[in-house]
Amino acid sequence: MSRRSKKAAPAAGAARPTVTVCRGCCCRTAAKVPRLDHEAQLADLRTLLAGVAMVRRTDCLDACERANVIVIQPSTEGRQAGGRPVWLGQVNDPDAAADITAWVKDGGPGLAEPPGILDLYTFSPSRCVRHELED
Repeated sequence: MSRRSKKAAPAAGAARPTVTVCRGCCCRTAAKVPRLDHEAQLADLRTLLAGVAMVRRTDCLDACERANVIVIQPSTEGRQAGGRPVWLGQVNDPDAAADITAWVKDGGPGLAEPPGILDLYTFSPSRCVRHELED
């Protein structure tokens, strides 16, 4: 994860960050992750990031052992500043959406320092899995 200093959020019209939310076999079921409203988590991210980032749902990110998985991909400006996708796993706390949205609203990877609490969720997926999402 990048430890760059905080910069201004991307200008209006610039390519926005993308938040990919896994909702495959493990990341959408109460059997795997009880006490979390999976659809509400996705809806919260979409509502809180409307106009700031693209939030998309995907079937499976192939990191089922870390359900719920969310990947934050940098904006064009963030990538130019050195930002790379940040993988968050076990995002099962209902309040985690607020921490994620605060960071993305500040610019996300490459442009803003993530809240320290997100360090608890950050992981590196296998090269094969990473490659599939970034293509």
